[in-house]
Formats: sequence, C-alpha cells, structure tokens
Amino acid sequence: MEDNQELPGYTLRASSSQASHTVSRTRSEYTISREDHQGHKWLLLSVKSRAPKSDFLPIFYDGDLISGRVTLNIEKSESLKSITVKVTAGTTLVGQEEQQFLVVEKELWSPATVLGTSKVSKLEKGHYVWPFEFTLPGEAEVLDRKENKTFPLPPSFTERASPAYINYKITAFVRRGALGANQSLTTEFAYVQITRPDLPSPILQLAYQENFPLIGPDGDPDGWHVLPPTSVAGTIFGTKPVNVDFTLALTKPLSYARGSAMPLRLTFTGTDEQALDILSAPHATRVILTRSLDAGSHATSDEPGKYAEIFVEIMARAVFWPASHVSTSGTRVLEGEVQLKKAFKQSVVFPRFAVRYHLEVHHFEVAGFVHAPPVSDPLLTQPVDITSFHAPGIFMRSFAPPEYAQEQYENFSNSVGLLGSRTWKAN
Repeated sequence: MEDNQELPGYTLRASSSQASHTVSRTRSEYTISREDHQGHKWLLLSVKSRAPKSDFLPIFYDGDLISGRVTLNIEKSESLKSITVKVTAGTTLVGQEEQQFLVVEKELWSPATVLGTSKVSKLEKGHYVWPFEFTLPGEAEVLDRKENKTFPLPPSFTERASPAYINYKITAFVRRGALGANQSLTTEFAYVQITRPDLPSPILQLAYQENFPLIGPDGDPDGWHVLPPTSVAGTIFGTKPVNVDFTLALTKPLSYARGSAMPLRLTFTGTDEQALDILSAPHATRVILTRSLDAGSHATSDEPGKYAEIFVEIMARAVFWPASHVSTSGTRVLEGEVQLKKAFKQSVVFPRFAVRYHLEVHHFEVAGFVHAPPVSDPLLTQPVDITSFHAPGIFMRSFAPPEYAQEQYENFSNSVGLLGSRTWKAN
C-alpha cells in the first residue's frame, strides 16, 4: 500500500483538545473522550489507522483491519445494560435523512459477560478497557431503482457546500436500561476505495520507466485512444471562411491516477495554412476536465433521469505545446496534458451518489477567428476515470516544458460560466 501518498480530498483535522498525541512509527492512534461535569474523562474511544498524525481523523483503505478500544473509567459502581461499538456508513443529501448502507456492530460487554471467574450484573468502580476489531465487507447490498444490487463500498466524500456526502463513522454506546440515560461517542473516519488504472501499452510503460519522450498515436497505436475528427467552421479576420478538422487523442486506458498527468495529443488538419496556425496556437485550445456529482435516483445509470440535477464543476484545464518534428504542410500537432491534483476525488458509481469525470473540448478563443455559427456546447466530450492510486510500477509524470506553466482553472471557470449545476430533461 502507498501509505505516503496523500489521501483523496480528506483532510479533516480534530481539535487539539480531542486528540491523542501519541503516534506510533507506522500507525497513529486517534482518541476522543466524553467528560462529566467535573471534567473527568469517563468514556474514551481510541482508533488506530493510517492517518499520518494522531490529530487527524482515522483513515482506512479497503481491506484494512479497523482496530481500537473503548475505555470506561467508573468512579462508582453502575448497573449497565451493554457496551457496544458500531461502524456505520451512509449517503446524505442536503436537507434529507441519511440513508445507511453499512451497519456492523459488536457487543463488548453485557451483564452476561464473564469478568474474571464470574458473571456480573454491574461494573464496580475502576478502569475498564475493551479492544475491538472490525473487518469491513468489500461490498454492500443497496436498493437501486427498486432492485437490490451489490456495489463495492464507496469512498468517503466530504466537501464544503457539497449537495451530498458519504460518511463513515465509529460509535461507542453505553446503554443503561430503562431508568438510565444512554450515551454515545462518535468519530468519523475516511474510507478509501483502492482503484488503479490498468497498465498502459509496453511503449508507454518504457517511456515512463526510462524517462523517454512519449511516442504519439502513429508510433504507438495500442497506447492511444483516438477520437473521431471534429470539424470547426468559422471566419478568420472577419472575411475569410475556413474549415479545420481536429482530432483528440488520450493515452489508454482511459483511467488516470490522481496526482498524475493525463497525456493528450491534438492534431489539426486543413487546407488553409493561416487558419491552421491560428487554431493550433497553444493558448487557443480550451480543453477542460469537468467533474459531475449526481445525487439523484438514476445516479448509477449513464443516462440521466427525466429531471436529474447534476452538479458540474471544472477541475482543471489542459496545457498544450507544439510537438517536435511532427507538424507539416496541412497538419499541426500539439502535445498536452491535464494535471490531476492529489486532492481530486476518485470516480465512483453508487446508488444516489455518482462522481464522474469528462474531458471536454470547448470553442476556440483566439484573436482573428470566430466560429460560424457561434458555439456554446462542448465540441467534443470524452468520459474518463480518476483512480485513487497509480498503476503498479508506473508513475505518469508531467512532460510539459517549464515555459508552459499550468493555467489556473479558477479563472477559466469564471470565463466560461460552467461552475454550478445542470438539470437534464428528457425530450
């Protein structure tokens, strides 16, 4: 496992008053407590995890063992009904109740439990510690469009101002029976679903391993997904009508790890050399990566429902530069890439919660050229997947020359006005 890799968008930190500061060499231990009116910590919940520090909420990958302990400090004997610990997970839409898809509970103590050599009906004054372990199932059975289906456990998803969330929690319960007040102690934790791209072509693998320049689609047809040509019509300098075709290519498989670079190629063809020069200028291309969040009843379907509200956000803009020794008369070629930040959320499809990514080519915006007719929708759209980890042994590094700095996507988001939501309606 890649413990040193930043986690995808989960950086919640606990307040210093709630966290233990004892960190082991390989794992941290996070502790929260409940105090009485005199400040006495009578109930503590401790959880060991992959979190880098003890003041970060616990972090687990799928397949991890969740372990910890519940501590009870009793100052006078108490009659208790049970002490349990529970792991739960659910999806929450803003303004609605949580819909749980995971509930795993263990009883740590009850009056029938043997302490020492005999059963006890109450706990005497003292210090009690109950360790616990959970192995989460890899899948959950969830109702999806009136049918029970099995899905892999989805990763945690928590973002400020998000319309939907996926939360995982560990809760310790102290139940006192009919005459006493039940009390609990809860902490959230991050759950990371391990997803990786398949290996790229042998030629691409060699380029990354040996730090060679990438070979394009012509030299490595097995390594690239080449989309059909798209025609662009317009006028240059207000008088001359022109037509130029462009072809977008992405490396295969169409799955890319967060923290890596997504390689691209743009090939322009046409008979007007001036139009080719104008449209193939690196700053003229508007290729963006968008993320959509679908929290509707048809989230698991690739086709949106009749009134599906899908929240779309621009995550990055591709940067391009002229390819070396490729452009000829009637052809211009740009190399490019999209930087995928480590904080990006991974792709996920789950009932009432789906995160999808698309690479979109938008209208060209450069002095001297105007689309005819005007263009508002993307010229081209290609779905892609974002994974939580790299392919084994492959790190898809950036090949962008230093002088072609990555543009800030925030300014581009404002300029094209795509940040927000889209409501899809069936015809």
